[in-house]
Amino acid sequence: MLSNNLEKLLNTQMNNEFHAEYTYLAMAAYFHKLDLDGIANYFHVQANEERAHALKIFQFLLSKGGTVVLKNIEAPSADFKGTIDVFERALEQEKLVTKTINSLMDIAIKENDHAVHSFLRWYVDEQVEEEALATKNLSRIKLTEGKGQGLLIVDQELSKRITADDSHK
Repeated sequence: MLSNNLEKLLNTQMNNEFHAEYTYLAMAAYFHKLDLDGIANYFHVQANEERAHALKIFQFLLSKGGTVVLKNIEAPSADFKGTIDVFERALEQEKLVTKTINSLMDIAIKENDHAVHSFLRWYVDEQVEEEALATKNLSRIKLTEGKGQGLLIVDQELSKRITADDSHK
């Protein structure tokens, strides 16, 4: 059985993951508008992953006898100042997720909830990968200065990223 505190925090994290999905969809839309469909694809994959992360928490809450509380999802910011800005925001979002997952893990440890601790381990490991990928892509975009042939090469490379659900294409 989950403590009320952990149940509330897991619900918050689940809703944050859904918001991250929306944010990545806004980023995908931005790049579609620029006809950079490869980069848009990358952000569609990111959105799909965030949705999967949210649904994983959804299922965990239910499996532990918790209550799922879905909240309104705030519209994401879409006032991007350019390609570099989008990738900087993506990295900042991943850093924020890492911070919230780590905080949640600290509470699970403090409350001695081994099941939540075990469950969150996957997220901790996932965030290492997510931050590394976001950092790498930001570095590559900065090398292109967000324009020119270099940007088109990055666009082409990011078009190859796939997910289990490519229904957005």
